[in-house]
Amino acid sequence: MDISRVRALRGPNVWSRHTAIEAVVRFDETERSIDRLDGFEARLRAALPALAPLRDDAGAPLGLPAVLARVALTLQAEAGCAVRFVREAPTREAGVTRIVLEYTQEAVGRLAFECATALVDAARAGTPYDAAAAIAKLHELDEDVRLGPSTGAIVQAAVSRGIPFRRLTDGSLVQFGWGVHQRRIQAAEVDATSAIAESIAQDKELTKQLLESIGVPVPGGGSVDEIEDAWAIMQSLGAPAVVKPRDGSQGRGVTVDVETREQLEAAWAAAYDISSDVIVERYIPGDDWRLLVVDGRLVAAARRDPPMVIGDGRSTVRELVEAVNRDPRRGDGHATALTRIRLDAIALARLASQGLDADSVPEAGRKVVLRNNANLSTGGSATDVTDEVHPEVAARAVEAAKMIGLHICGVDVVARSIAEPLEAQGGGIVEVNAAPGLRMHLAPSYGRPRPLGEAIVSTLYPEGRDGRIPTVSVTGTNGKTTTVRLIAHLLASRGLKVGMTNTDGVYVDGVQTDSGDCSGPKSARNVLMHPDVGAAVFETARGGILREGLGFDRCKVGVVTNIGAGDHLGLNHIETPEEVAWVKGVVVENVSPDGMAVLNGEDPLCAAMADRCPGSVTMFGFDASHPVLESHRARGHRIVFRRGADIVAAHREREWRIPLSGVPLAHGGAVGFQVANAMAAIAAVWALDMDWESIRRGLATFVSDAGTVPGRFNVFSWRGATIVADYGHNPDAMHALVQAVSTMQARTRSVVISGAGDRRDEDLRAQTRILGAAFDEVILYQDAAQRGRADGEVVGLLREGLEGAARTRRVDAIHGEFVAIDAALERLGEGDLCLVLVDQVREALDHIAMRIGVR
Repeated sequence: MDISRVRALRGPNVWSRHTAIEAVVRFDETERSIDRLDGFEARLRAALPALAPLRDDAGAPLGLPAVLARVALTLQAEAGCAVRFVREAPTREAGVTRIVLEYTQEAVGRLAFECATALVDAARAGTPYDAAAAIAKLHELDEDVRLGPSTGAIVQAAVSRGIPFRRLTDGSLVQFGWGVHQRRIQAAEVDATSAIAESIAQDKELTKQLLESIGVPVPGGGSVDEIEDAWAIMQSLGAPAVVKPRDGSQGRGVTVDVETREQLEAAWAAAYDISSDVIVERYIPGDDWRLLVVDGRLVAAARRDPPMVIGDGRSTVRELVEAVNRDPRRGDGHATALTRIRLDAIALARLASQGLDADSVPEAGRKVVLRNNANLSTGGSATDVTDEVHPEVAARAVEAAKMIGLHICGVDVVARSIAEPLEAQGGGIVEVNAAPGLRMHLAPSYGRPRPLGEAIVSTLYPEGRDGRIPTVSVTGTNGKTTTVRLIAHLLASRGLKVGMTNTDGVYVDGVQTDSGDCSGPKSARNVLMHPDVGAAVFETARGGILREGLGFDRCKVGVVTNIGAGDHLGLNHIETPEEVAWVKGVVVENVSPDGMAVLNGEDPLCAAMADRCPGSVTMFGFDASHPVLESHRARGHRIVFRRGADIVAAHREREWRIPLSGVPLAHGGAVGFQVANAMAAIAAVWALDMDWESIRRGLATFVSDAGTVPGRFNVFSWRGATIVADYGHNPDAMHALVQAVSTMQARTRSVVISGAGDRRDEDLRAQTRILGAAFDEVILYQDAAQRGRADGEVVGLLREGLEGAARTRRVDAIHGEFVAIDAALERLGEGDLCLVLVDQVREALDHIAMRIGVR
């Protein structure tokens, strides 16, 4: 078994909406069924007992590639990943198949696939493999790379409301929404919170001063940088003290109930290790309470208890801690609901204050406290008390958050009771925390979990808002780029700043921000990241869908222009037009439920996609009486069609007319494929509720020149001759171009053509076979990139297509695109027409403009 390619599908793809690992696997006949591998399944199941039955739906044994996929999925599931989807998809090539398995974290999915490969190989060879170690490694990696509980809860709440998100770093920085509606969080901190507010919250002494100035009760004390000054403050307080770093967080370096000089020295060392400024303040007796304020409202509260164990009369403190840490809710760091208790220097000092050490055996029922502070990050536990908070205590917490300037704020209170005003019991607010941990509220040790993700998301997006911008995805064989540019132009005419991707580059508000073929998912994601973009229009190519999936989770409008019979076949195991439609139909499958698919109703493969659309469907075509368009309209749906000299949009009995004379792109209706592109674009912006007068004005100002739609039927006049430059590169495009130029008067017709080396032989021949019936002279040229073909091979195939041509009387082969263009121009006389099928679009158009004196 040989794995020839492994890909991560990071967006909705041909297999599912899940993120997935896809691998192409070559196998031999002995691997077609695992029953042919003696003892293999028993050895595999002994190593991985959780593996599901290795049989297909009919009960037949699986082949080795399918087993590999199931092993990789099972390893992830055993490591704690929520994965279920797995599939095998044979190709038409004998001994080659594709396997697909879901992942939640790409790094974990890739490692699981590697581990699965090693495990399967070991089971075949009869050698040992430590699957438990592999699962532990996967679990550790998953905990390291997945979002922590606080950020994860916010993201999950956003997803449940249909708000898109994108993780910007390996940490907790996340963007919600698209374009102008984007918002960002980092853990439990929102982008609206200023750096000044966060800085104040880090400075605990300044925080106390500000709170005290508005009458919020806080403990007395001061900030010092020498231990002798700390001892002086302790003596002046005349009571136990709390010692903590001035700019610490998460309870690090905090020691409470400090009474003696010896205790102070230990506490000072812990605090000074974090900050050279150390706060010494009055110790307030009572419990430790955390109040969470979100956008000026108390949304959760918890009592935090310090890490402790309860003696059983038999076990040492160390053994009791080990038993508590076996709780599956406890882990290292912040990825789990609770944190493991540490027997570090602080814990040992706390034990010593109770007359114990790690090897002492406390009597049954004795509570042994292992830390003075109750932070979850140091092993503490939490009990939800949200419903018990006194209104005046809640008001004090909200005042504290507002005074510091925090939108999400963890307010630490020490008091005997949370159900009484602080002033009445000598309690106080001891800290105000930016980016507070949410674990204690999301999964308290005791009590009711609180929906904090929903509360935080609501501060970013009020109910009814989903952070999305109008998004149009255009796919198909021909016409994509022109349709994308026209839709973008129409939307821009309404005053929107439009982000656009196509095979020429990325454009934002008319300014090119990237060049080259940008019709893939990466470019789409970059546009959605741009803070100025108010609408997005994407050319969505087959290659990007197969390589990585879509660059968005869903679109408002999905357009499929047509499905050609001979473009890109034979690449990536896509062999038929039906399989091309299967790939491009991913766009239709991921139209939002309140969105619209725009389909070519006269193309059977396009029209059949209607059943795959979760939203509504608009059909377009030239003939309103076509059975698909006619029945679609009869069922109360939208159609767009041509009637004489007009494009007509119809819904039920209503019709809206757009004269083709007002659509320069279509050359008065003479260029049929541009009429089709215009119809698709009209249907798309209609779906976005653009008014008809704006549509008409936008169409009238869109000109099909080399600046607006480079390489898309650009017409030049020179010395009384007509030059048409186009990027057509497949048989369907040749048919459309022949039809278009046949409406143009010409004395002699010539064409300049090359071919892409990655096309099938029959597709290259078909192009010149079509042209040979319509052009008098043909100039063949070899382009810059032969894509694996031998020198002269593509030109030879194009020449074969011209054998027996009905019209062509002269064929020349020239090396180099610009040399071929020059040769064609030299032959032109008054009344002649030349079609130049360009390869290097921008460079070729610039060359033509230079030769004929156009700037």
